[in-house]
Amino acid sequence: MSGEERFQFGEVQRDFCFQPSSLENLSVLSEEQVDCFNKTGYLTGLAGLSSTEVSDLRLYLDWLIEEVVSADDQRNSYSINQYHQVSGRLWDLIQTPLFVNYVSDILGPESVCWSTHIFCKLPGDGMEIPLHQDANYWPFTPTKSVTIWLAVDDVDEDNAAMRFIPGSHLDGDLAHTELPLDGSVVLNRRVAEHESYDDAVLNEMGAGEVSLHTDLLLHGSPPNFSDRRRCGIALRYLAAEVKVVPGGESWTQSAVHIGDGDASGYWPNRPRPLKDEPHKMAAFVGGFDGNS
Repeated sequence: MSGEERFQFGEVQRDFCFQPSSLENLSVLSEEQVDCFNKTGYLTGLAGLSSTEVSDLRLYLDWLIEEVVSADDQRNSYSINQYHQVSGRLWDLIQTPLFVNYVSDILGPESVCWSTHIFCKLPGDGMEIPLHQDANYWPFTPTKSVTIWLAVDDVDEDNAAMRFIPGSHLDGDLAHTELPLDGSVVLNRRVAEHESYDDAVLNEMGAGEVSLHTDLLLHGSPPNFSDRRRCGIALRYLAAEVKVVPGGESWTQSAVHIGDGDASGYWPNRPRPLKDEPHKMAAFVGGFDGNS
C-alpha cells in the first residue's frame, strides 16, 4: 500500500473493547503495574534504553530525519512511518529484549510488531496531534494492542509532551470528528466533544524512558512552540490472535514476530533489511503525517 490509508470501517463489526492484561506469568512488570495499566490504560516513566544507547540512536535518527525532511517530495518529520522495513536500526529496536518483555507481560507471549512511527516535533512546529483513540484508525479486531513510546529527547510540557486521558480506554468506541489536513494537524480525526476531557495527564519522560498505552486510550499532543525538538518513536505491537477486518489485509505486510511470534502463520514475519534505503518510502505518506 502507498501509506497507512485512513481506513473507513462503514458497517464492519469489530470487537471494540479493552481486554485486561493477565497478572500471571509476568517477567518484568509487577502485578501492581499491570493492574495500573488495566485501570488507567497506560504506564509511564519505565526503563527503556541506557543513556549511551539512546545517544547512539539519536545520532542515527538525526541522520534519518534529515534524509527525509530534506528530500524533494511530500515527506516531513512525521512521515517516518513503517521505516523498519528499510532500516535495520529500527527493526532491531522492535526486538529490544526489555521491550519484548513489556509486550509479553501486557499481551501474552505470542505477538507481533506491525508498526514503527517516529513522531518528531521540530522546534517551532505548529502541528497538533488531536486527542484520539488509535483503534479508531486501525482495522484490527479485537482491540488488543499496546504502543511502546520511546522518548528519544527529553520530553516535558514545554516541548509538547503527550497527554493521556486516564480510564478513557474503558469507554469503548468513542465518536470522532473528521478534520481537514490544512497544516495545523498531523491526524485527520479528533474525539468528539474533546473540550470535555479536562483530566489529562502529562506524559513527561527523560530521554531513553518509555511509556506504554493501549490502543483505546485517548491521547494527543499540542504544537511545539519551544526552541527544543521533541522526538519519540511509537513501536506498535498486537497479540497474534488479532486479525484485520475485510479490506485491511495490506496492514499485515509490515509485521515482525516477537516473543513466540504467531504459530498460526496469519501474520507475516518481515526479515531485517540488509541496508538502509529510506528513499524507498517516499510514497508512504498520507493521513498520518498531515498530508492528504
